[in-house]
Amino acid sequence: MFTELRFALGRLRGRILGWGIGLATYSVLMVSLFEDVTQIDFQALLETYPKEMLAFFGGIAELGTAPGYLDTYYFNYMTLIIGILAIGVGAGLLVNDEEQGILDLLLAHPIGRTALFWGRYLSLGLCLAIVLVIGQLGWMLPPQSANLGLTWVEFLMPCLPLWAVLMLFGSLALLLSMALPSGRLASAISGGLLVANYLLVGLANMNENLRRVVELTPLKYYQGGYAIRGIEWSWLAGLLAASAIMALAAWALFLRRDIRVGGEHEWGLAGPLRRLTHRAQPQ
Repeated sequence: MFTELRFALGRLRGRILGWGIGLATYSVLMVSLFEDVTQIDFQALLETYPKEMLAFFGGIAELGTAPGYLDTYYFNYMTLIIGILAIGVGAGLLVNDEEQGILDLLLAHPIGRTALFWGRYLSLGLCLAIVLVIGQLGWMLPPQSANLGLTWVEFLMPCLPLWAVLMLFGSLALLLSMALPSGRLASAISGGLLVANYLLVGLANMNENLRRVVELTPLKYYQGGYAIRGIEWSWLAGLLAASAIMALAAWALFLRRDIRVGGEHEWGLAGPLRRLTHRAQPQ
C-alpha cells in the first residue's frame, strides 16, 4: 500500500506544486493588503453595500478582524477553488488508469486491489494537505503576517475543516466514479453538487425557508476562517465520518468491479434495448 502511495504522490507532484505555489502567491498578496484594509471606515463602507450582499457573504461584516479577513478573502471560497482539485483527483484516482487501459496491467503485478485502492486514497488526502499547507505558508511567512496577530497554530487551524470538506467531495467523486460510466461524469456531478451547496448556503442567509435544507448539506458544517476562534470538533468528525463511509462504499464497489481495458463504461442499457428491438421486429 505504501509503495502505491509513493507512486501516486509522485504522479500528483505537478498538481501539488502548481496549486500550492499559486495559492501561496495569492496569500502573500492578500496578507500584504491587510494593514490597508484595517484603515477603512467599515461602518461607512458597509452602508454602501446591498443588504443581500452582506447576507450572502457573512464574514464581510468582520473584515477588519483577522478571522473575518481570512474567511472573506480566502477560506470562504477555497472550498470551490481547491474543490476543483479534490474532485478532479478523486474522480480520476482509479478510473483514469482504467480508461487509458493500464489499470488491468497494474493489477497484474503483485498488488491487491485493497492495497491499490487505499494507497491511492491516502495519496488524495496527502495531496490536499500539502497543497493547503503550502498555500498557508503564504500567510505565515511574510513579515506583514504579524499585523494579523495570529500564531502559526492559529493560521493552520482553518485548514483542518477545509481539508475535511475537500476530502468529503473528493470521496464523493471517487464513489461516483465507481458507480457511473466515466470519470468525467463523476467529476461533473460532484462539482455541480459542490457549487449548488455553496450557493445554497449563501441564499439561506437571505431566505429563512432554505435554512432547513442547508442543515442537511456538508458546507453548513464548514467554519471557514472562523475556525481560528476554535474548531467545532463534532462538525469536523461528522465530515470525516461521511468521507470514510463514501470511501468504504467506493472500496466495496472496486473489489467487485470488472476492470475494462480502455474507454468509458456504458449505462448497461444497450443489451436490454437490443433484446427489446429484436422482439419488436416482425418475424
